[in-house]
Amino acid sequence: MVYRGQNLSIKPIGNQCAELCFDAKEGSVNIFNRVTTEELATALEALYQSNIQGLLITSAKRGFIAGADIGEFGPSFVQGPEKIAGILKTSNENFNYLEDSPFPVIVAINGFALGGGCELALACDYRIGCNSTRIGLPETKLGIIPGWGGTVRLPRLAGIETAVEWIASGREQNADAALKVGVLDAVVADELLHKVALRTLHRCVEGKLDYLCRRQQKQLPLRHNSTELFMAFTTSKAFVFGQAGKHYPAPLAAVAAMEKAASCMREEALAIETQTFIEMAQTPEALALSGLFMGDQFISKKARSLAKQSDKSVEYSAVLGAGIMGGGIAYQSALKGVPVKMKDIALDGLNLGLAEANKILAKGVERGRISPVQMGEVLNRIEPTLSYDGFDKLDIVIEAVVENPKVKHPVLKEVEEKVAKDTIIATNTSTISINYLAKILKRPENFCGMHFFNPVHAMPLVEVIRGSETSDNAIALTVAYANAMGKKAVVVKDCPGFLVNRVLFPYFLGFSMLVRDGADFQQVDRVMESWGWPMGPAYLLDVIGIDTCIHAETVLAEAFPVRMGRDYVSATEALFKAERLGQKSQQGYYDYRLDKKGKLSKAPPSEVVSELLKPHVKAAQDFSDEDIIARMMIPMVTELARCLEEGIVDTPAEADMALIYGLGFPPFKGGIFRWLDSISLEKLADMASVHQGLGELYQLTNGIQQRLTNREKYYPI
Repeated sequence: MVYRGQNLSIKPIGNQCAELCFDAKEGSVNIFNRVTTEELATALEALYQSNIQGLLITSAKRGFIAGADIGEFGPSFVQGPEKIAGILKTSNENFNYLEDSPFPVIVAINGFALGGGCELALACDYRIGCNSTRIGLPETKLGIIPGWGGTVRLPRLAGIETAVEWIASGREQNADAALKVGVLDAVVADELLHKVALRTLHRCVEGKLDYLCRRQQKQLPLRHNSTELFMAFTTSKAFVFGQAGKHYPAPLAAVAAMEKAASCMREEALAIETQTFIEMAQTPEALALSGLFMGDQFISKKARSLAKQSDKSVEYSAVLGAGIMGGGIAYQSALKGVPVKMKDIALDGLNLGLAEANKILAKGVERGRISPVQMGEVLNRIEPTLSYDGFDKLDIVIEAVVENPKVKHPVLKEVEEKVAKDTIIATNTSTISINYLAKILKRPENFCGMHFFNPVHAMPLVEVIRGSETSDNAIALTVAYANAMGKKAVVVKDCPGFLVNRVLFPYFLGFSMLVRDGADFQQVDRVMESWGWPMGPAYLLDVIGIDTCIHAETVLAEAFPVRMGRDYVSATEALFKAERLGQKSQQGYYDYRLDKKGKLSKAPPSEVVSELLKPHVKAAQDFSDEDIIARMMIPMVTELARCLEEGIVDTPAEADMALIYGLGFPPFKGGIFRWLDSISLEKLADMASVHQGLGELYQLTNGIQQRLTNREKYYPI
């Protein structure tokens, strides 16, 4: 044994060669944390003293290397340029050490090689992949750029176009795509990977492969003249900005770094990359997006831990109510391999649910994401039925009938009689109290909420709602089912609107007061979209459905009359009374027309809208962007803070991730609580003080006041 550490080791293999194997002692994946980085430096030094003739790099895990440890990496972003540069320095020295070694270096890439794992591979002489290989540089998704040579080596190996596409998008690539552009030198069956990689190493040692020539390509400037470089990067920057937009500066910064380094030797090019990385790492977007990554890891780990507490796994499920929502739930379950009964009281309902599943699957086939055979397999896992036959064999039933307790109550009571005593029943409700719905059940301990967001296949979040009598096992099994469906589960306590809708409707209330006070709803939409929301509030109301929103608003106003009640006719109510229900009626705040692809596209509002709103709004007023943002966001902020303070949601991370995955809150802001940490609670207090006269939603909660006094953040670093 040449070297053995906690996370990697080096052992001799035939013909005076050695194998460096990554095998993290803790966890199921290899990552570049501080220990691994320092061990690699020590191991490489040991190699240089061993007089070997060749090195093979492998992994003992199912994947190669997942990249840097963001848990260690992220906190360094606020510690200044020197700290960030220090973290980059050791890995860059290690990778240069490999690239400059007096012996050939071959890497065998099994599974994923992402971020630093990909950059390590790029520093090697030959990269051998297998069918399971997934490789890429996802750093721009975290608001940063590759910092260990990715922007330097990838364009020199695969060309400018490929480097821009890979780095700016942050998408991982499969083995065939990587082979096509020259990032991989060969792709073999998984079981042949080690054998072929070792044979490649021996051929280098024997002088049959010129690995030294390949090194020069990565260490020299790009082989383009100035005109070619100007044309390539000008086009690339325009395209990347068009895709990424102003809120995500890292992709464009990565392209700019590649352009600046294009005429440089390796060392100077790496220095440019390092400087750009340091600049990006200190942006608010990097702090937010790295925090978002950690938040996702946190809620996923918590969900896995909860699921393990279930007394069984979900092998067979059912959904009651086969409409658009029921069909979407059935599709998602079947897609992920869990057979599902889809029950309705009418054949038309079943046909609607199956049509929804068919529509989603057909789009997948059209886009090449699944094959026709796979589509058939998914549909075969959906069993449409008009009866309760076989319901006594189910692990969980999702009730998804109309949002009305007078309908839900008899359905829930009926299904409880048809299922086994340990079957979990979950209701897909967006507003109705779980405790209220549980009153008619004999086994309320087996009942909880499972709130999906529409469209089910596209929205990641599932709110799992705990009633006062819900058992831990019911929560655990429901979370396990959400996990099995590929969803992000967040457990919340029962209250009107639960978490997401309870927070969304104060935002809508801020909008209705703005319009009441003379704001142009189209301007409000433009400002909030510019701020980062995927759509403005008026457009969002149309998409959700004006009638649906009025119903939810009524429930919340009854529950929280002081904060969420209103004593005026809102613009949304005026449209509802005029039967302008949004996209579903092709008329709401905006008009909607079918485009050439058969999709509803937004058109400017008709004159009818202004006439309908005129009796209910004040004379037109000019509002600054800052005023609009404050009046829209403060109600959402204060209500989310109340939910945290009341224990409706356990942690700031779960609250933030729920809004990002359930509402599309701007990811580059990291969530409401990360945004507050970014702008400071002092700034929030200043914003709120101007608008306190608008009501309780614009007044800071006791919890916010306490954090402000104690200078506490929601996310201590």
